[in-house]
Amino acid sequence: MKLLKSLNLRGWLLVGTAACGIVLAGAVATCGSSARAGGSLEERKLPMKFGWVACEPSCRGWVSAVGIITADTPKDFDDFARGRQLGGATVVLDSSGGSVNDAITLGRRFRNLGLLTTVGITQQNRGGQGARPAVAPEAYCESMCVFLMLAGKKRYVPEAAHVRVHQIWMGDRADDARAASYSAQDLMIVERDIGRLAKYTFDMGGAGDLLSLALNVPPWEDLHELDTAELKLTNLVTTDLVADVLPHVDVAAPAMAELAPKTQARFGEEAEPQTQPAKSTKTAEAMVPTGAVPAAASQK
Repeated sequence: MKLLKSLNLRGWLLVGTAACGIVLAGAVATCGSSARAGGSLEERKLPMKFGWVACEPSCRGWVSAVGIITADTPKDFDDFARGRQLGGATVVLDSSGGSVNDAITLGRRFRNLGLLTTVGITQQNRGGQGARPAVAPEAYCESMCVFLMLAGKKRYVPEAAHVRVHQIWMGDRADDARAASYSAQDLMIVERDIGRLAKYTFDMGGAGDLLSLALNVPPWEDLHELDTAELKLTNLVTTDLVADVLPHVDVAAPAMAELAPKTQARFGEEAEPQTQPAKSTKTAEAMVPTGAVPAAASQK
């Protein structure tokens, strides 16, 4: 009970939501699932993959980042970035979260490169051979993906995107968190990772409100979806213009029209009524680790 009270008072955002969880080093969150098209949803359950999307000559291109952040993801990104001129490029995210510490490591890589971030699903060859790539805005950035998004020097969230937060919890006990047993070592791991996450959040220019919103969502509840006002309050969004994160793109062209905001005054006006998005399912324990299992996992 003492641990649960401590987590309710101090716990934060975490990882996961993809119909399976992940057991990784330190405190992790688990996954639920969001109603999505089959192919895209399956990709979001898998370890994160990076791809370069070229759209010359009208735009520079962008990095597609899809999937869960695992212990292997920072190295996978380093391998992807090697030999590429990625400075100042945009990363388009579609992710259910992942490992707290590995997301922090990857986020610092993003910031060091001066990357920009947004949420979306890259669509290749839409309309047949020779068609320009597009970005569909109805994508998901959940749990630790939200903090990865925070690493962008400029950050844009399209109105149709879903940005959701949740507490950190021990990933191997999130299926029935209230009935599980916890040790002093478990509490130490969670509190250590909370501290790391808080420092990272402020280093990236985020607001404490982001952590405050996340701490109110225990693993037995649905993830909290940030609304337009909360995106601004947490400093997660720094611009309401898609052209600020995807420069040199004709936003009126069919390839990018889907990502254009409905209104330029999105933070100062009432949003138009929208269909209520499907809720994420409750968290579930990860059955199979998707990254390397660190030594600390044996302590749990």
